[in-house]
Amino acid sequence: MIQKLLVANRGEIAVRVMRTAHALGIQTVAVYSDADADALFVGLADEAIRLPGVAPSDTYLNAPRIIDAAAMTGADAVHPGYGFLSENAAFAAACGEAGLVFVGPPPAVISAMGSKVEAKTLMEKAGVPVLPGATVDANTDLAVQGQRVGYPLLVKAAFGGGGRGMRVVDSPGELADAVASARREAAAAFGDSTVFLERYIVDPRHVEVQIIADTYGAVEHLFERDCSIQRRHQKIVEECPSPAVDDNLRAELGAAAVNAAKAIGYVGAGTVEFVLWSEGFAFLEVNTRLQVEHPVTELVTGLDLVELQLRIAEGHPLPPEALEAQIRGHAIEARLYAEDVCAGFLPATGVLHRFAVPDDPGVRVDNGVMDGSVVSSHYDAMLAKVIAHGATRAEAVRRLARTLTRAQVHGVTTNRDLLVGILREPEFITGGVDTGYLTRHDPAVLAGHSQRALATHAAAAALAAQEQQRMSAPVLRSLPPGWRNVAGAPQRASYLLGDRTIEVTHRLAGDRVLIEVDGQPLPTVRLFTVTPERVDLEIDGVRRSVGVHRVAGVSYADSALGSTTLVEVPRFADASTAQHAGSLLAPMPGTVVRVAAAPGAAVAAGQLLIVLEAMKMEHTVSAPADGILVEVCVAVGDQVDTCQMLAIVENDTGDGGGGLQ
Repeated sequence: MIQKLLVANRGEIAVRVMRTAHALGIQTVAVYSDADADALFVGLADEAIRLPGVAPSDTYLNAPRIIDAAAMTGADAVHPGYGFLSENAAFAAACGEAGLVFVGPPPAVISAMGSKVEAKTLMEKAGVPVLPGATVDANTDLAVQGQRVGYPLLVKAAFGGGGRGMRVVDSPGELADAVASARREAAAAFGDSTVFLERYIVDPRHVEVQIIADTYGAVEHLFERDCSIQRRHQKIVEECPSPAVDDNLRAELGAAAVNAAKAIGYVGAGTVEFVLWSEGFAFLEVNTRLQVEHPVTELVTGLDLVELQLRIAEGHPLPPEALEAQIRGHAIEARLYAEDVCAGFLPATGVLHRFAVPDDPGVRVDNGVMDGSVVSSHYDAMLAKVIAHGATRAEAVRRLARTLTRAQVHGVTTNRDLLVGILREPEFITGGVDTGYLTRHDPAVLAGHSQRALATHAAAAALAAQEQQRMSAPVLRSLPPGWRNVAGAPQRASYLLGDRTIEVTHRLAGDRVLIEVDGQPLPTVRLFTVTPERVDLEIDGVRRSVGVHRVAGVSYADSALGSTTLVEVPRFADASTAQHAGSLLAPMPGTVVRVAAAPGAAVAAGQLLIVLEAMKMEHTVSAPADGILVEVCVAVGDQVDTCQMLAIVENDTGDGGGGLQ
């Protein structure tokens, strides 16, 4: 019996594991970095041990420190979650040597599947279909191997996942740079820079099968999940069952997954991933751990996969409910990330001033953050997973879209509007999706605000701000905002929404309010109640209540129309904030991992200049126009903040060459 469980992870998966452990009467231990000292999972644990530092290599990838933490607290088992050390065979073996139960498969299985190259070889021997591929090492002739595998091809990290260390290559001339970049990213995320080449199937479906196995030889599959909606090869929407899989195909996929598990002697919960296209399906990899998207399987089967993991680790056989599982209804999950969709999915950082997802029927929230949480650049950008279950796919999709629309996530830019846009887009609603979905549908358009929402929220923000000013006035607080005993100029407010400036004017006119947004009058506006936190107004006969949360010059407006973040524009600009023309600014906090050009060099528009690493992903900074790189302000290894100057590019006339690309 496991008495005390150390969770060797962070964020929402640490919270998820601890909640099941507590329900089973198991005490829990957290390990945390300095950046996570105030995180939700730390407070939830019974005990916590600090891992000094913030870098993953010093903290959540530091196996000796984690094992020492288990010894300090008397933990008798370790759950690795996903990511970090979850698929590290050496860590699993070290746990065993220290007398700790590792909640996962044996080290030999992790080792075999940890190398995606070795995994493909084993699967091919087991009769599971695989894609052509080639390993890359110091002696590999990339030109020859690339030609043998065929283009387009994929460069993939051999020891990792989650889209990190992965590059699509369309032609031979791109291969060397793609391999170098993937190696750097793989080393930063997984501690191993090994990569391999694999034939790239254009726009297939990404379908995976959940497997569960005990120590007595019983292996079952718990159906498939469709994970085709992806950005940067990372999943953002997952569902169970797949709308593209019928009973016959489900049986084939399940049999292939079970054969794969038996071929390697699998124990515990794991996932066998496939690509699915018109000509069939092929093996991608085995994830020897719990998957991020496991809740959709839990909701359609009624099983708790973490509980099954713990019971298997204690030596129990698979229970009847796992051996006889059935699909009940449909479940769909959306990953809520801190990222700027319109800026190319750049990670976002900051303080979450408010995190509130409605407690709606049929909806589950797995979150690792709360009000006041700090989202840093050191770790993955996922804030939470929101999962909906319904009798049908359409019902689950509709529930999830409504809950996400009404969620309040203030302080950090997120992909919430993109998720809602996907869930309400006709092709997705009909189930006709694949991994190319976000190349056919512009993410910026899917995440766009309707003009009605913008106008309503901007008007409400201006009225709430005016009310707050009235309430803080030292005299005449009883007068309505904007009141004059003679006709006067309207009240004015300006807001930034991304790169767009929104102008709002308003003034009282008897029992109505005359409001213009960007010069367009809002028809027949009646104001019922107004406070600094909520505005109840009617526009053209439609009454809505808009919540307004104002923090440090930013107004967050929430209603049934969605959410809008409006940055107040000061009436008088601060000249000291002006930047040199042609300045290239850091789009997010991160670490400089490459400087590709030297001062004085002639550069062409789009040429790579600097590479930043943030949240375990690489992000490039390119020349905005043809010109001269007159200054480089950073060096490899430097930590930079958002909007910190990285370099200056001037065109031939000496003028600034433009901004960040």
